[in-house]
Amino acid sequence: MLNKQAYSFSTMWNLRKHTRGHEMIEEILNLGFHNVELNYNVTTAFLETIEPMIEKGQVNISSVHNVFPFINDKDYDTDSVMLGFDDLEKRKRSVELLIQSIDYADRYGAKGVVVHPGEVPFDYNIDAKLKKLWVEEGKDSPAYRQLWSEMKERRDQLAPIHVQRIQDSLETVCDYIARKGLDIKIGIETRSRCYQIPTLQEADQIITGLNGAPVYIWYDIGHGMMMERMGLYDNAAEIQKLKDKVLGVHIHETVGLVDHWCPYVHSEDNETFDAFLEVIDSAPIKVYELRAPCTEEQIEQSYRIMTDKIAAMK
Repeated sequence: MLNKQAYSFSTMWNLRKHTRGHEMIEEILNLGFHNVELNYNVTTAFLETIEPMIEKGQVNISSVHNVFPFINDKDYDTDSVMLGFDDLEKRKRSVELLIQSIDYADRYGAKGVVVHPGEVPFDYNIDAKLKKLWVEEGKDSPAYRQLWSEMKERRDQLAPIHVQRIQDSLETVCDYIARKGLDIKIGIETRSRCYQIPTLQEADQIITGLNGAPVYIWYDIGHGMMMERMGLYDNAAEIQKLKDKVLGVHIHETVGLVDHWCPYVHSEDNETFDAFLEVIDSAPIKVYELRAPCTEEQIEQSYRIMTDKIAAMK
């Protein structure tokens, strides 16, 4: 088993198979990782047995994923309007929850907080319908093109106001970070649904607008691959221009339109993922974020292929 000191591993992989936090962390440590990202499903009950491990130096927390720890409230879950809410009280609550995540990150010695900042609201999950059409009829089918056009029209119309609200909310949070003198950075994550914010261009716009505040891109590679396949943006090309603004990466591969698979292994494609190796290598925080069916052997194989390729670039 390779020692993976430069990389971190998300609890997304094994959280649902455990009832106690320390057992979840120990399983990740047994993969060879010492650094762990605590995802948004980690509960306060799990933290009761994880915190002693952090205090003893048995595990290092690279990052936490907002909202942290888990709260059972659909208004503030992983797919939410969040920092862009029209409702001022909900937006204020979203800011408070992000500040809470930042405080936990600081307490655990983490350097980054992963944030899903928001989305353009739709009456139903139009992304799910688009993905179904993409699989069953193809991206060039009349049905897909028609529905995509409807989605894009609403997204283009409403995204600017949501981007501005998100930027304003993040400014409030960054004022808190500065006031407290915290060594914490925020990474706004590229998303997995076509109506969600930010695209890479929107992320760049928010970061530029915040003018030196500790807000960066959290580049989710598999999500970017998915959005490129659906037609939202030119993922592989755009990220090369923005790699200096990347705080962290979520390392996983999308097969078709299904994400969180082990790079190179599940796709059996030895080339496509190469486009992201330079971004991974330069990112300050590198996190494997995989789905539960990925086996220890597949994770080890993927890690070995990827790191060998990165070493060969130098």
